[in-house]
Amino acid sequence: MVCTMPSLRALLRTARRVRHSPRLSAGLPPADAVMLDAPDRRLSPALVAAAEGAYGPAAKLLAATRDAAEWELRDRYLGRLVAFARSRDGWLDDWLSAAPGDPDALLVRAGLAARRAWESPAAAERLREIAPLIGAAAEADPRDPVPWHLALDQARGTRAPHTVFESVWEEAVRRAPHHYGCHVAALYYLSAARRGSHRACFDFAERAAEDAAPDSLVQGLPVRAAATLLLDPAAGRTAPVPDRRIDDAADLAIGLSAAYGAGDPWPAEIRNLLAYVLVVRGRWNEALEQFRLIGPYAQSFPWSRSLPWVQPVPRVRSVPWSRGVPSPPPVPSSRAVPRSSVAEDALARFLDARDAARLQVASATPLWNRAAHGGPLGHYA
Repeated sequence: MVCTMPSLRALLRTARRVRHSPRLSAGLPPADAVMLDAPDRRLSPALVAAAEGAYGPAAKLLAATRDAAEWELRDRYLGRLVAFARSRDGWLDDWLSAAPGDPDALLVRAGLAARRAWESPAAAERLREIAPLIGAAAEADPRDPVPWHLALDQARGTRAPHTVFESVWEEAVRRAPHHYGCHVAALYYLSAARRGSHRACFDFAERAAEDAAPDSLVQGLPVRAAATLLLDPAAGRTAPVPDRRIDDAADLAIGLSAAYGAGDPWPAEIRNLLAYVLVVRGRWNEALEQFRLIGPYAQSFPWSRSLPWVQPVPRVRSVPWSRGVPSPPPVPSSRAVPRSSVAEDALARFLDARDAARLQVASATPLWNRAAHGGPLGHYA
């Protein structure tokens, strides 16, 4: 029987996976411990209370962020409270009835109106109609940049001219020069205003990162631009972005990630974006390390995006690929899930990618290390 080189390589890959996969799972929480968009310890009680119809904890939480000028946290908490109020808003109605001039209640009202406007078939018209609500939230506390984040998104949705956007941008950065949410809004405005110009987005993101502190989330803005590019099926029809810029964005985000501890929810968004970019770029060892640092904090973006180029593969998992990067052979899943459900499940996609990184690293790891052990190991000893 003749053993061809391709079959020999396949046998070695299988042997390496069997040998190294258990060790490479160290530091990765089990699949059933991973949470999608999990709230932190401060937000959780507010969401539980809201589910019971009580607004007090949410009011206290947002007031604390405003008093301490914790604008990044305020922006995050607003997004989560708005997402909850989208389907259950009785607690917000009670809050507004009890304190109609409360800056925090006005902010949530404006955020919820913006969310519903974006979901409308007539989004641009609806977004124009809610301008007074955003204005009321901004006037309620002139220090707060978060209403201006809403205004930046509104400018994008209404296709406001660049001069209008610039005036809103100036108001936002005057209050918080390195506010990550406002920078993300500007990134998306640039992409929409320039018909998906990823090169313009990279230019903006790189300049913003240069001006930001080393531990600022704005350091992760270029990797967000990279992930947005890689997720865009129409990217090939715009001015190309060199792969070098994508890798540089990933390197910058790796440095930012290293500034925080493993399992820290604060940089989880950046780490999820970074892990996706590293997987697509085939940087498996670095991707696996980011999955370890993410811990249980999976995020909807980028894993919730619909990816039409993912092909159905029975009882195995594959990773979404783009920009012409060839897919490796499908890897066995640690959980047998039908492909149709995986395509709709952000958490499943996250676990897909994590499995792929672990198994790809295992496949590339030699079966023995002569330098460290003085000879072959295991079943080749």
